Amino acid sequence: MDTFRQYINEELKNIYSEQEIRGFYFLVMEFLTGQSRVHILANKNNHLSETQINDFEIIVSRLKKQEPLQYILGEEVFCGLRFNVNSDVLIPRPETEELVLWITEEYKDRAGLSVLDIGTGSGCIALSLAKKMADADVRAYDVSAQALDVARENGKLNGVEISFEQIDVLSADFLAIEGLNLDIIVSNPPYVCEREKAQMEQNVLGYEPPVALFVPDNDPLVFYRRIALFAQKNLSGNGALFFEINQAYGKEMIAMLTELGFAEVTLRQDIFGNDRMIKAI
Repeated sequence: MDTFRQYINEELKNIYSEQEIRGFYFLVMEFLTGQSRVHILANKNNHLSETQINDFEIIVSRLKKQEPLQYILGEEVFCGLRFNVNSDVLIPRPETEELVLWITEEYKDRAGLSVLDIGTGSGCIALSLAKKMADADVRAYDVSAQALDVARENGKLNGVEISFEQIDVLSADFLAIEGLNLDIIVSNPPYVCEREKAQMEQNVLGYEPPVALFVPDNDPLVFYRRIALFAQKNLSGNGALFFEINQAYGKEMIAMLTELGFAEVTLRQDIFGNDRMIKAI
């Protein structure tokens, strides 16, 4: 084990598991050196410059405060694409990749689709769909101007040009929009209830944007209901609505969408076996 591996183990052993620390080590070394994990493994005594050593120590000190590594490094990989991230946007997660995969699999034989991502954050869903779906016309909304700045940067980073617009889902202006004739509306809106904060880790509570996470305990489906009402006026005849959802509200989501007149409501579980995605026509 090299000196840097020993150092990060010693500094973080009381905060993270061995597996987490091992992952941090390789990601940090890859970031600092530009070398692959295979190369790092093959060199038991990895050499860093004085500047790299200083950066390594700064990164470890921030990890000790439970700051997410993605924010420290300023990037995350999602659907094979690299996205810039900071504390203005949620960190893209594997469960959301599954939602993108579901959509791309369903529509792999169709080109020129019209798609809207609501609550785009870093732009990971919208930009991944635009990259993977042939000739798709993709647009994206978010309430946060700062998040939209990040999303636009990510569009340039990945060579994708789509339309971004600042829209508040809870505003009257949102429900006044009609006639967009969209094939797909997709959203991963805020869905964590306030009461769930007690079970959440500090690396989420202390760093990720609350506006993108939390909903009132007395109205956990508020964003889904608004977006479903919007979808009624803006989906084409066979248009589909896709959501990432709170695992605790799968049945409630099915009931709400059915009550609003949607058909073929399908609930899917994520890789961890949790109710996580829903589709409605």
